[in-house]
This record gives sequence, structure tokens and C-alpha cells, in this order.
Amino acid sequence: MTAPRVYILGGYQTDFAKNWSRTGGDISTIVRDTTLGALAACDLQPGDIQTIHVGNAFGELHRNQAHLGAMVASTIPEFYGTPASRHEAACASSSIAILAAMAEIEAGRYGCALVLGAEEERNVHGDQAAKNQAAAAWVGHEGENAKFMWPYMFSTLGDEYDRRYGLKYEYLGRIAEINLGNAKRNANSQTRAWKFTADSFREDDEANPVIEGRIRRQDCGQITDGGAAVILASAEFAAAYAKRRGGSLDQLPHISGWGHRTAGLLMSEKLERSREQPYVLPHVREAICAAWERAGVSGPAALDGIETHDCFTTTEYMAIDHFGLTAPGESWKAIESGDIAPGGKLPINASGGLIGTGHPVGATGARMLLDAAKQVTGTAGDYQIEGARTVQTLNVGGSCTTVVSFVVARKA
Repeated sequence: MTAPRVYILGGYQTDFAKNWSRTGGDISTIVRDTTLGALAACDLQPGDIQTIHVGNAFGELHRNQAHLGAMVASTIPEFYGTPASRHEAACASSSIAILAAMAEIEAGRYGCALVLGAEEERNVHGDQAAKNQAAAAWVGHEGENAKFMWPYMFSTLGDEYDRRYGLKYEYLGRIAEINLGNAKRNANSQTRAWKFTADSFREDDEANPVIEGRIRRQDCGQITDGGAAVILASAEFAAAYAKRRGGSLDQLPHISGWGHRTAGLLMSEKLERSREQPYVLPHVREAICAAWERAGVSGPAALDGIETHDCFTTTEYMAIDHFGLTAPGESWKAIESGDIAPGGKLPINASGGLIGTGHPVGATGARMLLDAAKQVTGTAGDYQIEGARTVQTLNVGGSCTTVVSFVVARKA
């Protein structure tokens, strides 16, 4: 049985270079500005929104603030009474919020949903932010000797690739170079004004120092403040919306497929379970393939672009072969050939990804979906993939524990 189609009316992303606490703001102002920005971008009023889903991972740790579903009504009184909830799944929090909103629309409960992700991370020292985010691992059971939990964890992912297939740093450095280069064309990216040299992407201990294991500075996604929102709608609501704006339903992007898998928390257990298998993280591959199946997509040849989770370069290296751009263990081929670069066979992270654009944890899934919608509607500006009509996302939480993938397409 085919589920009713869910459309993306539009959305909004804050400037990820902004430090909100330095300008007198906090998580509440991020929520408020993101919501108002989405309404303005879509020419909608608060009364048009029938349900709200908020993705946030670390509000309690960074700001001692929970119950963030209610924050929308607290900052925008017109939303008093509108059903709202908060979702947490580490870096995949707002992707889970999107799935919840989709389910409500597909069930016929509501015709129009606001989904937003918001995270404030820069109101504390970077070392404290990194410590807070370790809560997405199994605290007390893994990474106990690591100075920085997540660089350590994703260094072990690189170690596993090296053990099975071999892994040269030049390919990780090239992923970072591509994503940071792409981010320079994105007016909302955190790193758009940052400057680098060729040594910044090499095994150079001064220009690109080691953080943990094989992970160096430019291999890391950024600690970021920010919000991103999308407004989703049923076919009936979207058709009326498109007609009011002088367009047609076929011109709106829709979520044509999705995949969702959740593994256990321990990275070591994930790697051990896959030890004799070709894919290092089979459940990630399953989520990608489930999205293809629901979308009626045959594989990567049917895609025009990918927005993938690159919390570290090793995460994107894993994603390349799990998307099927190469055989397992051969992601280096797609990097060396230029297939993932702008103008390549299948550009990855034209936005700049987490390394270039930034990673406000709870907002990343919504930001990815918004960027996919921009690409297929030709509204991505200077980082537009020419002729894009089908774009897939891959968002992971923790050590690839919660995995969500969406396929976004536009018919006309």
C-alpha cells in the first residue's frame, strides 16, 4: 500500500556563522527566528500550521532547557494551542521529527506541519560542548580514555576501513577540501570566510593537527549554533497552496522515499557485527536502500546529488560506498575521479555539509532536507547542482546509531 505523498512547501535556515549568545540570544531566539523565517519564506501564517515537531539533542546540557516543543508557542503566542512535540535522536533529531510529521500527514490527522531543528552549542567553551555531546554515546561504556569522544569514535571507523580495505589520508583530506570549498558558495555556512592552504588538507601537524587518532582538524564538522525548518503538507493542502501562488502541485518538491534504521549505541558492537560483511555498517546501507525502494529509485545513477552526514571525513568516506558509488571499501575511487566534487558524476554536499556549513546537531536533518528541496527546485543559488531533480539525504545520530535517509524529488 502506497502512503500518501508528503510535499515540502519550503523552509528556512539561520546563518550558521552566528554566535547567538554573543548577541543576547539563546535557544529560544533560535526557535523563534527559525519559525518566523520559515513562515515568511513560504508566505504562510501561524494559523496555517496544524502541528509542530521540534528536533533538538542537547538543550538540557547546553542551556538547561528541555520541553522545547512548547518553545514555539512561548516565543510566538499565535501558536498557543497548536499540537507540538520535541524529538531527540542525537544528530538525527530533526530527521526523526520529520518522520513523525510525515506519519501524521499520511494518517490524515493534519494537512500542514512545521518541522524545525534548533541547537545552541557555542554558549559554552568548545571543550565543554564536546563533552556535552558525548551523551550521544553509551556513557561509561565506550570511549572512556578519549579526550574527545566523537573524533575518537569516528577515528575507529577509519581504522576499520584501513584494516579491511586500506585507507590513505589523502582521500580524507580531499573530502574536507571539497566540502569547505563548497561552503564558500553558501551564504549561510559557518566557514564561508575561513581561509586555508594546501597544507590544511594534508598530514601536516601544524596546519592540520591531530585531534584524536587519525582524525585531524579539517576532518571535523563544526560546533555550531543554528536552526533549520521545513514546512510539510498533504497533497490536498499543497495543491491549494500551489494554486494560490499561481503554480501547480507538480512544481513542488516531495519526499518520495525514506529509510530509517537504529542500531545499538556501541560503535565497537556495530563493527564487530559486520566483521565478515562487505559493508562496514550494513544498517546504514539498509536505510539508504529502503529509501530507494519507497521512492522507486534504482540506485545512485538515478540521483543528481547527495546531502550526507560528514560529522567527520571518515563518515562521508563510509557513505560513499554505502550509497553504491563504488564497491565496498573503494570510496577512494569516487574521490580520486572527481565524481563527488561540483560538476562531478554525483556531487556530494554541495551545501558544504557539516564540515563546511556547520553542525547545529538537532538542526542538521532539517537543514539537509531543506537543501535537497532547494536543489530540486533550482533555488540553491551559488551552490546549485545544474538540472537537479532527485536528491537523497543521509543523516546519522551518534556513532551511526540512528540512521535516516530521505529521497526528495520534483516532477515538473
